[in-house]
Amino acid sequence: MSVTTRFDIRVRPTDPRGDAMRVQRWLQHPNSAFWGMADLDVDAVGDYLADVATDVHQDSWIGLVDGAPAFLVETYDPAHVLLAGIHEALPDDLGMHILVAPPSGTPVHGLTDAVFAAVMRWCFFALGAQRVVVEPDVRNDRIAQKNARAGFRVLRVVDVPDGDHLKRAALSVCTRDDFAASPLGTLP
Repeated sequence: MSVTTRFDIRVRPTDPRGDAMRVQRWLQHPNSAFWGMADLDVDAVGDYLADVATDVHQDSWIGLVDGAPAFLVETYDPAHVLLAGIHEALPDDLGMHILVAPPSGTPVHGLTDAVFAAVMRWCFFALGAQRVVVEPDVRNDRIAQKNARAGFRVLRVVDVPDGDHLKRAALSVCTRDDFAASPLGTLP
């Protein structure tokens, strides 16, 4: 799928082995600390991506900006993955995680907003979500601000299993109308 902005933004399925090295570099960046995967080597990242890609309740995607890999998106059914028993998911809810690659040079103004907006449109219109659900770590102020700009509303703070510990997460939802009325939803 392509979205018209000043950037050409496309999304494709992840190639677990082919994308592992790139994603592993992204996960090692300090801005990716809340993913909790900085210590994984390339093989472990490839195994993780393969597990996600082969699970019937979740998917992994690489986003391209102007033809170059620039972000990772994970989508999941919150009734079966991560939020089962925590969130009363509606039939057309779609869970989402996003990781925008760290800049390799001078940061490009507006890129993260454009990527986030394109991913939200893609979740709603290509994947058919009626609500997008996220559960970011409550300490992650940067994603909290981005989520608010996209129209997400925090429902409550919940404990979400995260490896061998629990993550305090801001369970949040965004409807199509919430997004359309948001600052990111009004981007071209």
